[in-house]
Amino acid sequence: MTPDSSATGSLVVHSARLVDDGAIVDDAWVRVEHGRVVALGVGDTWTPADQVIDASAVAGPGAVLTAGFVDIHGHGGAGASFDDGVEAIRTARALHRRHGTTRAVVSLVTAPLDDLALRIGEIADLMETDADILGSHLEGPFLDPAHHGAHEPTLLRDPLAADVSRLLAAGRGTIRQVTIAPELDGGLDAIRQIVDAGAAAAVGHTSADAAMAVAAFEAGASVLTHAFNAMPGIHHRAPGPVLAAAADHRVVLEAIADDVHLDPHVIKLVFDSAPGRVALITDAMAAAGSADGHYDLGAVGVTVKDGVARADDTGSIAGSTLTQDVALRRAIAAGVALPEAVRALTATPARAIGYGDRLGRLVDGFVGDAVLLDAQLRVVRVWVGDRP
Repeated sequence: MTPDSSATGSLVVHSARLVDDGAIVDDAWVRVEHGRVVALGVGDTWTPADQVIDASAVAGPGAVLTAGFVDIHGHGGAGASFDDGVEAIRTARALHRRHGTTRAVVSLVTAPLDDLALRIGEIADLMETDADILGSHLEGPFLDPAHHGAHEPTLLRDPLAADVSRLLAAGRGTIRQVTIAPELDGGLDAIRQIVDAGAAAAVGHTSADAAMAVAAFEAGASVLTHAFNAMPGIHHRAPGPVLAAAADHRVVLEAIADDVHLDPHVIKLVFDSAPGRVALITDAMAAAGSADGHYDLGAVGVTVKDGVARADDTGSIAGSTLTQDVALRRAIAAGVALPEAVRALTATPARAIGYGDRLGRLVDGFVGDAVLLDAQLRVVRVWVGDRP
């Protein structure tokens, strides 16, 4: 399924269940002109457009219309890794776009500083031509070696101010998120440095207890990287970073709803504990939309079997093979209400990286990214709007 372009001309999608901002509007229509939402309503009150889509005819009874999905944490797909340059990024993005992800942050795994600086600069350049790329996410190298996951432990390092500055400068204002273990030497100062540069600091790959997590959030960290994974869990005498994040209304919790990283009961728990503050991410690596087999995730060899990716040397989960439409269906199966699951794919991740005023909703003035799904929440059509 190839996305339909809505960046020029006018488009009306009508007779859909519009799911937006935590609510459902039946028999709704949305009008997009030149890639921006200009009007919406219900019934047959819409006026003609260059392209008119009857959602119920195209997607069947119960058709659902949502804003385009936003993935703030993914590493690749279709056999291609985001760490391997521009064409690999485009190949992987095409796969995820077909599954409803109209905009994405490009996540990079731990690598030598020289390599990271080069890749960050390439992504900054790519943003000038490829509007679906929202910037970069550094998942490393400032991570706890005890929770390295699928990151090469020999390349991890403390966040020296000069190193942080070098990477931020390489991005020329396009780094959207940096995952950091706040307990590392200089960790809290680095969080302040990251936030001052206009990026989101994310707590992750960490041994932080609840008190350290609270200190990180007070320093400005506003995201918890893939909640529960690569961090201490919840204990009744040691609540850890997850409960600290859930208790702080400034913090968005990333969740990987693939039934591998999180049990379905835990997926529901995350949504119940942090209403309106969950971002459903893919953490997808190259095998998403591709076959089982051997892959490289940065400097780490990974084997995918039955759709589950694990590092060859440690057996740790090494990203996912998830797409965001599957995450939607699995969240629903876990008991999450449709409006909340959609919010976690759209408005919440957009807000987490500073795009909440233009992406993630189908309302007047927002970018006209839209996804049409059938009643079983399978993607039928995707429209990509204007440059955000």
